[in-house]
This record gives sequence, structure tokens and C-alpha cells, in this order.
Amino acid sequence: MSTAKYCKPFSAGKGRRHAAKAVLLAALISQTAHGDAAGNKHHFDIPAQSLNQALLMFGRQSQQQLMYGTDIADNLRSRTLQGDYTADEAIRILLGDAPVQAVTTGEGAITLQPRAAELHNNLGPQTMPAVQVVGKAAYDATDPYNPDYRLPNASTATKTDTPIMETPFSVQVVTKQVLQDQQVTRIDKAVQNVSGVTLGAINQGATDGYQIRGFQNNITYRDGVLIPTIVGGSAGTKRDTTNIERVEVLKGPGSILFGRAEPGGIVNIVTKQPHTTPYYALQQQFGSYDFYRTTLDATAPITKDDTLLYRLNMSYENAGSFRDFIEGERVFVAPVLKWNISPRTQATLELEYQHYNDKPDPGITRIGDRPANVPLDRALHEPLNNKNVGDRVLVGFNWSHEFNDNWKLTHRFTSEFMEKESKTLNFGAAGANGLLTRNFNNATPSSQRYFTSLNLIGNISTGVLKHKLLWGYDYFVIDDQITNRYGGSVSGFNIFIPVYLITSPALTKRDDQGYTQSWHGLYFQDQIELPYHFHALGGLRYDNAEGINNILGRVTESVDHISPRGGLLWQPVNWLSLYGSYTENFGGTNSLFNTDGTSLPPESAQQWETGFKTEFWDGRLRTTVSYFELTKQNLFTAIPGDPNGNGRAIGEAISKGIEFDTTGEIIPGWNVIATYAYTPFAKITKDVDPTGGIGNQGNRLFLAPKHSGSFWSTYEFQTSALRGLKFGAGAIAQGQKEGNAGNTYELPGFVTANLMASYQMKVGNTKVTTQFNVDNLLDKNYYAGTNSGSFITIGTPRTFMGSVRVEF
Repeated sequence: MSTAKYCKPFSAGKGRRHAAKAVLLAALISQTAHGDAAGNKHHFDIPAQSLNQALLMFGRQSQQQLMYGTDIADNLRSRTLQGDYTADEAIRILLGDAPVQAVTTGEGAITLQPRAAELHNNLGPQTMPAVQVVGKAAYDATDPYNPDYRLPNASTATKTDTPIMETPFSVQVVTKQVLQDQQVTRIDKAVQNVSGVTLGAINQGATDGYQIRGFQNNITYRDGVLIPTIVGGSAGTKRDTTNIERVEVLKGPGSILFGRAEPGGIVNIVTKQPHTTPYYALQQQFGSYDFYRTTLDATAPITKDDTLLYRLNMSYENAGSFRDFIEGERVFVAPVLKWNISPRTQATLELEYQHYNDKPDPGITRIGDRPANVPLDRALHEPLNNKNVGDRVLVGFNWSHEFNDNWKLTHRFTSEFMEKESKTLNFGAAGANGLLTRNFNNATPSSQRYFTSLNLIGNISTGVLKHKLLWGYDYFVIDDQITNRYGGSVSGFNIFIPVYLITSPALTKRDDQGYTQSWHGLYFQDQIELPYHFHALGGLRYDNAEGINNILGRVTESVDHISPRGGLLWQPVNWLSLYGSYTENFGGTNSLFNTDGTSLPPESAQQWETGFKTEFWDGRLRTTVSYFELTKQNLFTAIPGDPNGNGRAIGEAISKGIEFDTTGEIIPGWNVIATYAYTPFAKITKDVDPTGGIGNQGNRLFLAPKHSGSFWSTYEFQTSALRGLKFGAGAIAQGQKEGNAGNTYELPGFVTANLMASYQMKVGNTKVTTQFNVDNLLDKNYYAGTNSGSFITIGTPRTFMGSVRVEF
């Protein structure tokens, strides 16, 4: 761990910087620094990127002492540096035409100072602070000012910090900068930057939901912990993005590390953690349909020796909608306290509180095989019986200890408590005359979840083989209850001439429900570095899962399961990786039941995947191309017209396809994300319906387009006159999709276009960023998804979003 000390006080003219923000972004040389800047040559391989990050890499690769205040390099970009140079030569190439210069001190260290013109025009005389950090510097993906679209490492695929180029699976990362540039406030918008991931639009808009590689997924992970979005069999609310650092998406099954999971992939949000360098940000967003959102992000040391750190993220949101009778309000608070007990031992306490008051929106229905032709704002729900109000509290504690440089133990405990009041309805297809029967469901669901995991990570060598070993145990329990259940149906509603109730509907009391699910999991993984640039991975997991119907007082499920996976990757040159992998999945049933109250059989899946990864332009731009074959058994499908949402298990479904993802920086300031998925085969291959027929066999998986893709690109000007100005544009495209497992109706394909512009300026020691986004620029009418029944979600029309962000 790095330790810092200030060598002399800071002084400056009218453009001075705070000494508290001055840090050394390089390693202190192990030998005497004097004379090295002019004499010895070192090998450098540094891509063009933010200047602060490039200087950090320069210090590590040159072992040269470097002293400067980070503010002097803010908003600046480096040049590419590759080859053998002295430190003096290298630093000058790296800086290029940036308005700063490198000066070698009499002690052999390098300092950064404004160029003469900058001093004359802007800054006045300065004395740069002398600061030292002893230890190994590293790329900081969590730096609040990190502008990168491409991160080198991810942990979701392996539960270890592993370079993506050495991971034999397709894993993509949506960085903090992407979230900011697109003004993402919900996770489902973030994952549209990943190939093969499309909107699921489930649970009347109250749940994060997506299709991944053809299969529905309404589960999100938070720092590797399962966070179900269902509360007592009812929809919860969409996850707020206020404290999200980045979103990692692992394609394909992830059961070996995460337990009962959906086979299409793992969506894992990585949360913001405390920093030793103080950072404060306040943002105000405002947009179409009376959208207002205020967010706060603050982090700093509590003690002078950095033993105690904190981070606080908060947000308040109030929004209307283009849909009739739809509005929402939410409050989110997430404090984190970190205790650095020693250089090798840390403990973290975290809390999340979320209050939401949403109006569920089932969307519109269908007539025949097409969505009903009604106005975009037409409400089919009942304003007097439409409510989704609840509170969610998450409490977490985790700690880690490094025994030495090779062995580390981590433990995590998370508990989550939710209570809500829900008033919703169901409906099927409308008749040709527009008549629709609506079924009301009112209840007060609640849920308690407890999760704990223990992991031991070690590095050993056996001959020429280098192993990174992972042993782990996890336990998860979900206890759901549904009380105050009332329901009933009301007919005679006409979607073309709606007449809404003037009194609440008369509903019938229904039986309460309660069920508990739990599982224990043991897993082992070995990542092996082989000669000739080969990397192998193998692992195995054992699960014991149990389900209990608390109302019936009986065990409805007791399952033992073993899930293996393995992969091989070859990196013949540093810019190319070829890989193949096989993995199996143990899926959950969540709250899914047969009509007799017993649980549906657990889902299982198997996947083969092969592909290649490249890093062009000195590693700035990474591309992944993959081919997969994914087979899933006991796929859930809803029983049409069932008022309780019960369903049955389809025998087998298979999806096959090719996916393309590229993300990164093409030239300094020009970032891009491009994705494309071609899924020609996504079908139900085995099915037997309750009457003994073939059921849906041969049908295409619902909401699985054959073609889908997205594109997003931004350019930030690098010249002094226009520095801080950024423009961006993008598009999202999806082909035609089937609306349900029976393939009885379809949703047409669509293309939407998006724009953004921002300007960042310095006001004293504060950064002020103004930004403006336009989504669905051409005001395209489209349907985002369906619940596989008859709820069809209407895509949002053209919307405008403005924001002002202040950082210091």
C-alpha cells in the first residue's frame, strides 16, 4: 500500500491549486534517482489516454521520481509512447503539445510546470508541491476523473481481478464515463451498450429486465451478490444508478461463481467505494415529461492518516411520463465507511436505503397478432387501483486480509429488507371491438434476503505453471411473504373508448402466500498461466438448494447439483487472444410455481463458446468476437390467463449466434462503442403441453431478435481553444421479435438515434460540466418489449435531458 508525505509547503499565484489534491502518480525509484532522467533508457508501452493515467504508467515503467499536482494535468490527454527512451525523452513525447512542460530538478526528479505562455496568460507564478509516494502505482479505474471507455481488467467472469484479454469468456464493461455521457439513470439503458442484450420490459416497468443471448433475465448482481428484483412474487423497483461505478456483463452461464443464475449472462454492478483523495460532485438533471433528478457524490478521508474513509451517494428524483396517469418519486441514500486496519487488512460497512413511489404501467395490449392501434399515451390500467410504493434497505459488511503478496482471504455479508404495497392488474388480448377484461391483484409483499460468502485466493507455481487459485463458499436465503391479497376481474373496458372507474373495484380476499428458498454452494477455480502464452481455466461448483412453501408447510424442492466449466486462451501476440470455453448452469425458479402450488423444476443450461479478442492502437481499442451455442432446460413460460402468474416448464430451448463488441479510443479524444449480435437460431426445441401435444416446440424464443446492435461515439476536442467541448451520437437497432412463446403475435423492429453535447470549464478550483442529451431524436414509434403475455411496453418518444455537474 502506498504511503505519502509532503516535503515542503505549497505556494502559488492567482491560479494556485490546493496542496491537499497534490499526489504523486508514480513509483519512487528503487535506486538513486539522480542522473537517471538523462542517462538510462527504459522500455515504454503507454497508449494515448488521460494525462494523469499516462503519467502514472510512466512512473511505473521508468521507475522515475515524478512530482506534481494532479490539477495541472486535469482534462489533458497524453500522446502514445512506445519504444526505448530515457526518462527525459519519454516524458517529452508523452506530453506532446500539452500546455505543461517537464523540468528535471537538481536531485534528478521530474516536475511538471505550466509552459511559459500558460503562465503568462492564465496561472501566474507557481511553486509546484513536492510530494512522495512510496510503493507501486497502478492503473486506477475508479478515479472519479478517469475518462476511459475501455478498462483493462474485470472481475465478474472469474471473481479475481483478471485482464480481459486473458479471460476465456466474453465479458464487457460499461464504464462510469459512458454512464455520464449517456446520462444513464437505469441499468437497462446501460446494458444496451453490450451485444446480445436487449430490453426485457417486464413486470409493468417496475423491474430491471433484459434478454441476454435470447433468454429472459430479471436478476442483477451487486458487487457479486445476487439482488433479486422480485419482492414476494411481485415486482420491486428498478435499481438506481447513483452509486454505480461501472456495469460488468458476463455472457453465458455464471453458476460456478454466482450460484443459481439465469444462463444468458450475469449483469454485475460495481459500486463506488471511498477514496483517499477528496472528491465532491453535485449534479442537477432536468428533462422531458417533468423529469428532475438531483445527485450528490462525496468521498474523503475522515482521519489524517487515511485509516478511516467515507463515501456518500444520494439522489432525489421526481418524474412524470408520456403515458397517462404515470408518475414516480424516489429517494436513494448510500453511505460507505472503510477502515484501513493495516496495509494488508481492510473492513467496509455499507448501507443503501431506497424509497420509491411508482405507478406501474402495463403498457398496451394486442389485437390478433399485432399491438393494438391506440394512442401512445393511452392507459389501460385503472388510475384508482395502480400503486407500487415501497422501501428497500441493504446492509453490508465485508473485510479482507492479505497474508502476504500471494494469499488473500475475503468475506462478505449482505442483508436486504423490502416492504411494499402493490396494486396492479393483468389482462389478455383485446377483442377486435376493443373490449378488454382486466384482472386486479392487490397485496402487501415483503422480503428478507441474507447472503454470505468466503473466498480464499492464492498464487502458486508448479514448475513452469503459474496458478491463481480460488476456493469459495456462499450461502443465500430468500424469505418472501405476500399478505392482504385481494383480486377480481372487471370486464367491459374498451381500449378505444376508455371509461375509468370512479370508485375502487370490489375485490375478493385471497389466501396469503409465503415461501423460502435457500442454497449452499462450494466452488473451486484454477487459472493457469502456461508456457507459450497459453492461459487455462477450470472450475467446479456444488450446490444444495431447498424450497419451502410456508403456507402449505412442506418442502417443494430439494436439489443437489454440480456445475463445471473450463476454458483455454492463447495470446500469441499482445494484441490478439484466441479462446474457447464450456460451462454449465444451475438455474433458479425464484417464485415460479405450478398451479398446484409446487415449485417448477430447476432450470439447467450448457454453453459452448469460442472467439477472439484484439487490442488495436496500442491497446486503446478492444474488440471481442464470439460464437456461442446455449441450451437451456425447464424454461419457464406463463400460462395464458392465469391470474396468479403461474406457468409451466418447457422442455428445452437453444440459441446460437455471433456477437461483436468493440470499445475504446480510436485517436485522442475520440471514443466509441459498437455492438452487433446475429442470432439466427433461437428456438424451443422440446416441449410437451398439458394436453400431450408438442406445445410450443419449433417456435422462436420470444423477444429474441435475429439482428440487434448499438453504436455510440463521442469526440472531445484536444486543442487549447476548444478544450472541454464534447459531442456524441449513437443509435440502437433491433429486428422483429416474437411477442410470446406461442409466437401468436410480433413486435416490429426499430432504430432510434441519440445525440449529446457537453462543455467542461474550470471555475477556480471547481470543474463545471454542462450537458445536453437527446434520445430517440427522430421520435420513432416503437415497442420496447413484452412480458410474454399481452403487456406490450411502448418505447419512449423523443426526450431531452439537460444537466449541470459541479466537481471539486
